[in-house]
Amino acid sequence: MVYTPICEMLGIKYPILQGGMAHISDANLAAAVSNGGGLGLISAANGNVDWIEQQIDLAASLTDKPFGVNIMLMGENIDEIAELIARKRVALVTTGAGNPDKYVPMWKEAGVKVIPVVASSALAKLMARAGADAVIAEGGESGGHVGEMTTMALVPQVCDAVDIPVIAAGGIADGRGVAASLMLGAQGVQVGTRFLAATECNISRTYKDKLLKAGDTATIVTGRRLGHPVRSLKSPFSRNYAKAEYTSISDEELEMMAVGSLRAAVADGDEKKGCFLAGQISGLVNREQTAKEMIEEMFSEAESILNGAGKWVR
Repeated sequence: MVYTPICEMLGIKYPILQGGMAHISDANLAAAVSNGGGLGLISAANGNVDWIEQQIDLAASLTDKPFGVNIMLMGENIDEIAELIARKRVALVTTGAGNPDKYVPMWKEAGVKVIPVVASSALAKLMARAGADAVIAEGGESGGHVGEMTTMALVPQVCDAVDIPVIAAGGIADGRGVAASLMLGAQGVQVGTRFLAATECNISRTYKDKLLKAGDTATIVTGRRLGHPVRSLKSPFSRNYAKAEYTSISDEELEMMAVGSLRAAVADGDEKKGCFLAGQISGLVNREQTAKEMIEEMFSEAESILNGAGKWVR
């Protein structure tokens, strides 16, 4: 059985976190992942404090296992959301798009583990100094907002840079990715794209079908011109947006093009207006399963691979 210090830290069976995917990661998916032996996350990206509290309460009614909340620190109502997380004493908070040091003492006092997402070793060092319990080193293969470094290059450098545990993310969807991450020095993984195909994931049928039909070159990165690149499945929206980036359109108009595009994908399955976030690993996601089945399959594969890792050593 694959068991690392992350399992001990978070009180989970398998060292796997579910990615905090905006408008996607709700209580149902988070609870399913936690019940499956990992740690599920509720995304607070929409900034609606009442909705987030409802989702935390719902998740608590669906599982007796630990779960957490993911927040974007440059979003709306961050102070209120941070206070809510402390008051609800969720097991874990993962953070992105900013420095959480302002909230770390409050969260720590409430017993909340703090695990920021980082895209460089420099940021990992900063988070460690701020008191983070671990960091998630996320490579640019992931869906959603991406950095420049790949997971293969990023993870070992972050592991060398900090003394706290490192969780690998970006381009991980099966046991091979789990095993490779552990060999790079990570103590666990975060998975997002594969969980889009979970039966408990409440995205539109169109979104799920596009993912299941995706190949290895199915994604595209847009938004580099504005400084916040995003990876999604190729679609009429993403192709049109990519073209617009190289025209004389103003930055303001470019920003407006994306407003509501993720919701159009998640809730409406709108092929023309929707932005279907997904990672480069999409081509490996080819069937629907429960979150529990996915987790057990990934770690069964990883265990087999790790047990046979010495076959090439003479």
